[in-house]
Amino acid sequence: MNGALVVDKPAGPTSHDVVARVRRATGEKRIGHTGTLDPLATGVLPLLLGRATRLAQFLVSDEKAYVAGIRLGAATATYDAQARVVSGRPGEPVELAPLRCTPAVSPRELEDALGAFRGTFEQTPPPFSAKKVAGTPAYRLARRQAPADLRPVRVTVRKLVLVDYVDGLATVEIVCSTGFYVRSLAHDLGGRLGCGAHLESLRRVRAGTFTLDRAVPLAAVEEEADAIGCYLVPMADLLPGMPRVVVTDRGAARVAHGSVIAGEDLQEAEGRAFEGADGARVRVIGAGGELLGVAENRRAGTLQPLVVLV
Repeated sequence: MNGALVVDKPAGPTSHDVVARVRRATGEKRIGHTGTLDPLATGVLPLLLGRATRLAQFLVSDEKAYVAGIRLGAATATYDAQARVVSGRPGEPVELAPLRCTPAVSPRELEDALGAFRGTFEQTPPPFSAKKVAGTPAYRLARRQAPADLRPVRVTVRKLVLVDYVDGLATVEIVCSTGFYVRSLAHDLGGRLGCGAHLESLRRVRAGTFTLDRAVPLAAVEEEADAIGCYLVPMADLLPGMPRVVVTDRGAARVAHGSVIAGEDLQEAEGRAFEGADGARVRVIGAGGELLGVAENRRAGTLQPLVVLV
């Protein structure tokens, strides 16, 4: 069971919960995801199964696309609509009160404010996030009301479109780089408008090349675990944006041992990707079309396997 399974995550479970449930349903122990979704969020959650888990490092930085519902008029401690309780004094749980005002914001004012969040800029992660502060996840500090020095991260928003705006709820489409927090966008937008805002709903419609049309509801995965193979994206179809080389039988044997691949190990002349820039990564394909691994172009005109899948 080697490949990618695109799950349509429901609202409620964490990404870790989804991995655990698919692991129980399929019996496959080697399962990982390529980027978390908050419990509130739904949509595309790519899981890597079996040997495909070794490819996670090449997929986590992929671009993401979302449809988000941003509620104007209330800024919350968690930057979203989920009620979170943080600890005050021992035995005295305290819920941080949201700031509230009437969202008397026109569509023109909203559109103008959104303009500040297009392009490349510095974004501060939410206090309730998995970002590490001196080795401790920020959400743990936030729950204890402990100070957390969250440093801004450089992010890029390639597309931010206002789709609808009714009764204080703005629906937006977003295409962004990895590391971008839609919750921070909602919170910062509310601050810019002066009325407060939080994320009410979030659906991820794309993660890299994985889209909703290939996504399988989590319930279906659990109900049809025996037929999960028909939903898997084969390893050979992963990393489509990476150049490929096809090796001979001798080349395949060298890949299996992690040995350097030279020009004479290639089956296709047009696959001489090592003539490109130093450090470029390529997919190494066997004669039967199977993905054998990922290699890196080296200065000496050779390819050095980085990940071996056989």
